[in-house]
Amino acid sequence: MRAAETQDLAGLRRLCGQLRGDPRRGAHGLADSVERRLRKLNAEKRRVARLFSHRRGLFERGCRLVAGVDEVGVGPLAGPVVAAAVILPENVALPGLDDSKKLTRKARETLDVAIRAQALAVGIGAAEVAEIDRVNILQATLQAMRRAVAALGAVPDHVLVDARTIPGVRSAQTAIVGGDALDGSIAAASIVAKVYRDALMQQYDSLHPGYGLCRHKGYGTAEHLQALRDLGPSPIHRHSFEPVRAAAARAVSAPPR
Repeated sequence: MRAAETQDLAGLRRLCGQLRGDPRRGAHGLADSVERRLRKLNAEKRRVARLFSHRRGLFERGCRLVAGVDEVGVGPLAGPVVAAAVILPENVALPGLDDSKKLTRKARETLDVAIRAQALAVGIGAAEVAEIDRVNILQATLQAMRRAVAALGAVPDHVLVDARTIPGVRSAQTAIVGGDALDGSIAAASIVAKVYRDALMQQYDSLHPGYGLCRHKGYGTAEHLQALRDLGPSPIHRHSFEPVRAAAARAVSAPPR
């Protein structure tokens, strides 16, 4: 736990003690509220600490730089697949840390700022649509992960990866199935990757209007599929994905207006 977080908890405990020593009924009611707040904060502290249990074991074995790696954007019909690698210090203060898919946009963006402020290193890697179509989405995802690790600027002693290991990365690796919900380093990487890709898709929405990319981020929603039928694919659509391929074929065969 970071010093600021420790001070905050200590301050609440002191306040609670002062309120309990006040004979007024209202002070005792306020003390009850402070105690509930303390219980909630301590429970969250324990939950986040559990997310780093695997990393603590690696620290005990002599590792110092442990990177978490995760990707986002495997399933969409448009846009790149993006991976992030994050090396966090031994002591972190990231209340609310969780799998990016479980968080609101605002919570992700707040945590992204906190993660980047505390991280020893952050790396981003991407594979664009042309590469996805050329080598397939699995190989493009692995390439994005390799690029994210390479972009750290430091060689991690160990890499924790969601669900798979990454060919071509020389550091020792551990694959954790469901790692973005079970491991703090991977969860941090999932948040950084998601916030980064969502910002990219916001930019693409301005460049390629009409598809609703700012809302669905390229995933195959009903709105997106209808736009594909109406407009045909844009330059950032993945032609190796069947709905896009079908929309492209319809656009070619449609009679001129």
